[in-house]
Amino acid sequence: MGIPCPPVRNLLGTDSELDLAYSVQQVNVEAARAAGRRISGKKIGLTSPAVQAQLGVDQPDFGTLFVDMEIGDGVEIDPAPLIQPRAEAEIAVVLEHDLDTGEHSFLEVVRAVAYAVPAIEIVDSRIAGWDITIVDTVADNASCGLYVVGGRPVMLAGVNLPAIEMRMTINGDQVSNGTGAACLGHPLNAVRWLADELSRRGTPLQAGDCVMTGALGPMRDIKPGDVIEADLGAMGTVRTRLLGKG
Repeated sequence: MGIPCPPVRNLLGTDSELDLAYSVQQVNVEAARAAGRRISGKKIGLTSPAVQAQLGVDQPDFGTLFVDMEIGDGVEIDPAPLIQPRAEAEIAVVLEHDLDTGEHSFLEVVRAVAYAVPAIEIVDSRIAGWDITIVDTVADNASCGLYVVGGRPVMLAGVNLPAIEMRMTINGDQVSNGTGAACLGHPLNAVRWLADELSRRGTPLQAGDCVMTGALGPMRDIKPGDVIEADLGAMGTVRTRLLGKG
């Protein structure tokens, strides 16, 4: 298990100077790629108005997903590499087309999505005690640890994403609930924001990318032995377990 560090915000500047934090994130991404890790997509964070208000920000953030962070539905997780994990339920989408035109329309995003799946993000932080601002979490790859994805693709034509009702349980007890509308009113609004932001930065979303669109309800602490399941109604369920005993 890694050892958490103090917050880095005093080293990187104020919340209005996010570019430096994203530069730190990118340095770590390039180091990971040089070590042979393969990028699989992006995650979006801070999509909930309540969380934005808590951190005093008015925008989401993003981080990079790698293939070795992806867990299939029902696969158990070795918790050893994690530091202080939490879980949250999300909708993930996979792109069929690039989103690289600069400013994107909502319908361009709709056309670009191949399918959606239910997902669980195992969020984690290198910052001790989760004492974070947006600068801390951006520098820490948007606090992404692992992500668990369902195996039954759902076409957008067959589901109303904002109306999706989410229920997350840990060891059978309900610990979080919400709807698709909790993610910026519609999960594809989050994808649109990300597509515009990455195009501006010169690293646009590409066909095949998986995008974790953001939490539909509160994140919860998890520990070895816990079974986490997210039920997203018409989209189906996704499940994992942290190995070990609680």
